[in-house]
Amino acid sequence: MTEVMTDTPEKSSEGPVYRVLLIEDDPGDALLVEELLHDTGMRFALTVRTTLAEARAELDSSPIDCILLDLHLPDVSGVDAVTAVRGLAPHTAVIVLTGLSEDRAGTEAMAAGAQDYLVKGKVEADLLRRALRYAVYRSRTERASAEAQATRLRAEENARLERGLLPQPMLDTSTVRVTSRYLPGGEMALLGGDFLDVVEGDDGLLHAVVGDVSGHGPAAAALGVCLRIAWRSLVLGGHRGDDLLRLMERILIAERDSQQLFATCTLLTLDQRSGTAVLHLAGHHEPLLTTAEGTREVSAEHGIALGIVPGECSWPSTVVPLPASGALTVYTDGLVEGHNGTKGERLGVEGLLTLIGDLPPAEPADHVDLLIKETQTLNAGRHSDDLAVLRLDWGDRPVLP
Repeated sequence: MTEVMTDTPEKSSEGPVYRVLLIEDDPGDALLVEELLHDTGMRFALTVRTTLAEARAELDSSPIDCILLDLHLPDVSGVDAVTAVRGLAPHTAVIVLTGLSEDRAGTEAMAAGAQDYLVKGKVEADLLRRALRYAVYRSRTERASAEAQATRLRAEENARLERGLLPQPMLDTSTVRVTSRYLPGGEMALLGGDFLDVVEGDDGLLHAVVGDVSGHGPAAAALGVCLRIAWRSLVLGGHRGDDLLRLMERILIAERDSQQLFATCTLLTLDQRSGTAVLHLAGHHEPLLTTAEGTREVSAEHGIALGIVPGECSWPSTVVPLPASGALTVYTDGLVEGHNGTKGERLGVEGLLTLIGDLPPAEPADHVDLLIKETQTLNAGRHSDDLAVLRLDWGDRPVLP
């Protein structure tokens, strides 16, 4: 096993250091490759391994720009060697070293994924330099293209999940104004398990749900979509209150892929004619009520989260009197679990209410956007969680906090 590093002062500005792994069991051939690399004038760090097993350990522990691969190793040979190396390092350039009599070996190796091939005994320094630079450039280009494709696929998947988690409200005659926002916990993260929905039932009442499936990623998002669709179907089918939550819990238990997954949610039924809202809290925190006097947290009874103790079915209801004009805001933990910007503590509900009181008056959608922006500014990226906000405004004019 050999490690060679060239980084002389006179060459320090001539370009990058190429990290080269030579997999070659013939000491003579390995020495010739090393001498050719020196003759190229390139800056390089050369590591020599004599078997695929040794190379595997090296690839697991160190970043490599280019692999120079002999096709006849003690533990693998021919195209199988190329396939094995590509499997170990799919985004690393591979140049195959063939013998004089192996006419087809080079083309077969490139068909198997190698970027180029060189014939032993016919390689000069200039040819090696061009081949190595081109192979590394091509490999990096292929990797960038694959990452771009992965980004596009992720964006498409996010869009599909978003349509499931954030549907268009079903409002026929209701004059309630709906504002909803959703932000994933990370820039590249899939949407998580937060979900929300608003439906006007055949009874003329406005029904809303905001929920949060524990965890992040596709499993939580898929379960969130499932629960959101189940809620809408059950509401339109006439189910209400604890009966509705019982059925949602049954669906959660049937659909979750781990017993560790559970969901919190708030069910809200708004009746403008009677001036009341009925709340069911399943492990979720209370909504905020905004009136002409300001914003406060609604006092409501709490029930158990869905899936924590299946069959417990403890979800008491709370009737909240409403003013002629006002707004109810239901949100998930992501709005309050970030830091408060000064003491390294969580923002919390009290901090959120203080922040709302300090915000300038704004239309509902602008106010929600400004509130989210301010909480993110205070948090400064130190804590990330999915965030869903649903605001319902009613009355002749929006109440501006």
